[in-house]
Amino acid sequence: MLDDVLGPSLDVLFCGINPGLMSAATGHHFARPGNRFWPALHLSGFTPRLLAPAEQHLLPSYGLGITNLAPRPSAKASELTREELVEGGAALAAKVAAVAPKALAVLGVSAYRTAFLRPKARIGPQEETVGGARVWVLPNPSGLNAHFTLAGIAEEMRRLRSSLA
Repeated sequence: MLDDVLGPSLDVLFCGINPGLMSAATGHHFARPGNRFWPALHLSGFTPRLLAPAEQHLLPSYGLGITNLAPRPSAKASELTREELVEGGAALAAKVAAVAPKALAVLGVSAYRTAFLRPKARIGPQEETVGGARVWVLPNPSGLNAHFTLAGIAEEMRRLRSSLA
């Protein structure tokens, strides 16, 4: 189990799919060196400098938080069952309602489609809300996601950031 990074008055709660094995071992979100979350977060302007996973505790000072859809660590998100994702979606909705961020950013369109029964969802803003927060689906920053480059992930994060202004 990987602890959430939360704080008061969050602008964005980023939601990964589930902890990778390195994240579970270190206790830090997006800890694998090939993961592009931290560089994309910085390149998009959400943070003034590149943060290391061990600095995740600084995120609430920037109005940011991190959680996961499913708590079970795995080498690949594809190892999760449909049931784990749907259960995680329900738990996430309750968490978002309690934390009340301005936006929920789900990092992975396939996981979002499964967890929230939205088979046609695409990257970008969604029409529906989750737990009362507007939803933005972002590309999965895992190095295993060959569909998006670091620049592409950062651009989608930048679009989200601009929508908050």
